[in-house]
Amino acid sequence: MAKSCVLVVEDSPSLSVLYQEYLHGEPWEILTAETGQQALEILRAHQPQAVLLDIRLPDMDGLDILRIIVTERLPTSVVVMTAHGSINTAVDAMRNGAFDFIVKPFPPERLLITLRNALENQRLHQIVATFKEDLDRKQYCGFIGGSLAMQAVYRIIDQAAKSKATVFVTGESGTGKELTAEAVHRRSPRSAGPFVAINCGAIPKDLMESEIFGHVKGAFTGATADRDGAATRADGGTLFLDEICEMDLALQIKLLRFIQTGTFQRVGGSKQEQVDVRFVCATNRDPLKEVEAGRFREDLFYRLHVIPVHLPPLRERDDDMIAVANRFLVDFSAEEGKSFQGFSAQAEAALRHYDWPGNIRQLQNVIRNVVVLNDGDLVELSMLPPPLAPSAPTVSAQALAQAPGAAKPVAAPPEDDGVIRPLWEIEKAAIERAINLCGGNIPKAAALLGISPSTIYRKKISWDEAMAGV
Repeated sequence: MAKSCVLVVEDSPSLSVLYQEYLHGEPWEILTAETGQQALEILRAHQPQAVLLDIRLPDMDGLDILRIIVTERLPTSVVVMTAHGSINTAVDAMRNGAFDFIVKPFPPERLLITLRNALENQRLHQIVATFKEDLDRKQYCGFIGGSLAMQAVYRIIDQAAKSKATVFVTGESGTGKELTAEAVHRRSPRSAGPFVAINCGAIPKDLMESEIFGHVKGAFTGATADRDGAATRADGGTLFLDEICEMDLALQIKLLRFIQTGTFQRVGGSKQEQVDVRFVCATNRDPLKEVEAGRFREDLFYRLHVIPVHLPPLRERDDDMIAVANRFLVDFSAEEGKSFQGFSAQAEAALRHYDWPGNIRQLQNVIRNVVVLNDGDLVELSMLPPPLAPSAPTVSAQALAQAPGAAKPVAAPPEDDGVIRPLWEIEKAAIERAINLCGGNIPKAAALLGISPSTIYRKKISWDEAMAGV
């Protein structure tokens, strides 16, 4: 443990030596200064925990030094030394931020007790400041919210980020598991390195091994060139394996070996490659139940489950939900050119009393729906979509069709004409009909369909490519 540091500011060399003799034998580092300017240089360079400050100095008043300490918020407790005739000045010094004063001449016992109290006072101030910093965070690495549940998450991330230990993130869908992985990476010594994310549930199991480890040319049909996998791309950084419990059992064995040794082999290759990767994984399932059911290897679980981080659902985050909703409202209003500033009391109450099974992702979609389909200064209860406001009026296809600029409606596909169509054709027809009914307004159609506009744009591109290839 580092020694506490005490600065003695005294212009008389004989008194300075005497005070140092008084403090001899204490577990403190003693620094001395004979002028105010020298004292300020030491204060800024060494930041002593306590200062024994003479009021009368050759180049400046000791109270000026005190004012600088207070103004610059230097982390130190000041004990003012004064003569009998200057007690009023010492009292003024305490009113202006000094911890205590001591009247010259004083015995060594009085000096020791006063400095010990000053050092303890500074230690407690530092503890309080640390806790206050931890508990007052309303935003953190992309997260919004200052609830106690999230403060605990922030502290775990802070501590976990410093090491290379694997982090295992659990939580319901939409609680921010990838954001947690990114926060661990950003707060870590590897922040300058790459962050590579793989969703184990979104990639076919036949391709997953290649996605993680890469492949060599000719390893399988379509492998026309060597390809780096996520493991290679994440070298020197962080590899995030989302929905880890979806990984095929056969691949789990290879992943376990990779985690244990840091080495892997590309699909179709024979060369062992080594990388330096920090692992973060996540799942919205109960991993122990997956182990019990035989769907997840127990040895892999215990290898990955080093630092667990559980993300609380939105319904357990106190007032965070309103803070997050307000942020989405401001961002989406700016994006859509709307004038929303907040929520009415009734709308806010509806948001508070809803369970939010889809968590942050669901809240984001609800707020976007409101912003796209409405305008005003406040979000009213009637603007909220079901099930938040079940009695709220919905926009009918007929009303949309009659809106100015609306194109002629496309007939809905028959429910049962005896023909089985490919799913993509049915989906394409439904989306195109919604766009047509909305007068070509894709964001509005997306809001009514309950999907994001980017999903529609992506599907339109895939349809165009498919038609071009026909």
